[in-house]
Amino acid sequence: MNSVEKEISYKTTNSYSTLNALTEKAKNVWFVCHGMSYLSRYFLKYFKELHPEENYIIAPQAQSKYYIQPDFKHVGASWLTKENTLKETENVMRYFDTVFNAENIPEDKNLIVLGYSQGVSVAMRYVASRQLQCNRLVLMSGGIPKELKADDFKFLKNTKVTMIYGTKDEYLNQKRMQYETERVNELFANNVTIIPFDGKHIVNVELINNLV
Repeated sequence: MNSVEKEISYKTTNSYSTLNALTEKAKNVWFVCHGMSYLSRYFLKYFKELHPEENYIIAPQAQSKYYIQPDFKHVGASWLTKENTLKETENVMRYFDTVFNAENIPEDKNLIVLGYSQGVSVAMRYVASRQLQCNRLVLMSGGIPKELKADDFKFLKNTKVTMIYGTKDEYLNQKRMQYETERVNELFANNVTIIPFDGKHIVNVELINNLV
């Protein structure tokens, strides 16, 4: 039996979620990429303590949705897997393009790109591939894509890069965090603020609030 895997292209539709309003009073626009098993509308809860008039939050939604164990009643989503990663990454990048086009963010706003857990990989890939000028890049409790190099981020000007992780993170042991720390310093020429906190694999709301 000859098995052949073929490829097609088609138009699809996806959602994304926002919090607060993009008005003249808004100072910061956040583009926040959730981790695995999240939905964008629930990920927004971690940003509700930010000043509502000054902060507008955009949360894109990972396309691949599935039922979560153990009862399979709740739905989560995933950005990428090891299966067909390059093509799936292109799909995510084009989806992000569409979100940015739809939002039409004014140039006078501070753009903050934040990735949490699995969201770190897609956030970094998007900044690199589109040469997205952002005021701050926040990498929280996630891994840096292996293919990214220092040259991919040389275009950034005056961008504050922050890495945040929990010292008791059940997915990032000490050896892994040492590796990720070396990688982030390599990519951004040591111009990185690294903030460890006493905690597990969680979204640290207190540290998010302190970013602005």
